[in-house]
Amino acid sequence: MQKTSEILWKTSKGLTPYPDAMTLMETRTRNIHAKTDSPMVWMVEHPPIFTAGTSARAEDLYNPHNFPTYDAGRGGQWTYHGPGQRLVYIMLDLTQQNGIVPPRDLRAYVATLEQWLKASLALLGVTAFTREGRIGLWTIDPITQQEAKIAALGIRISRWVSWHGVSINLDPTLEDFDGIVPCGIREFGVTSLKRFSPDITMQDLDHALKMAWPGCFGSIPQEV
Repeated sequence: MQKTSEILWKTSKGLTPYPDAMTLMETRTRNIHAKTDSPMVWMVEHPPIFTAGTSARAEDLYNPHNFPTYDAGRGGQWTYHGPGQRLVYIMLDLTQQNGIVPPRDLRAYVATLEQWLKASLALLGVTAFTREGRIGLWTIDPITQQEAKIAALGIRISRWVSWHGVSINLDPTLEDFDGIVPCGIREFGVTSLKRFSPDITMQDLDHALKMAWPGCFGSIPQEV
């Protein structure tokens, strides 16, 4: 098992098929609950897909490109995933204290995910914020000067072990989001980090996520 001051941090190269990610997460969370495996943060990219949360409505899926669709089993509504978007799957034992997150406090866990994303984006020079009644992290798009989503949350808790997690738009094809009503919110669009800084890379984003993690979740990322 890992040291209490460290958390395993895995980054997969290329595009990870969504069913493979689901299988790994299901196995890992079951083992974390059984105390036979360690908590882990897993960073991936997926091929273009749409995933449905437990509140997804059929009328919010248009899918003009016929991307594969999956029932994710997480909270939330429809979400697009694709190349250029960083998915961070977070598998933690929430019966334990995790940094500023008290044991068995789902509300604090969600709030700390939001705080972590804000801190990570701030390291990249982007100011992000939450809005009452809207899931995810928002910012002012530098081109449209309108509020737009830059990061999404979709979590699942099984026997007080977290899985699924967050997604951050580095440079996805923003037009692909037009195949759904993202997270059920029709009035606002989506944006990406590349619209703020064309030179930013996935490595830059990953580094910011790692740097901001200890201040929120109390453990030090250890790459595996």
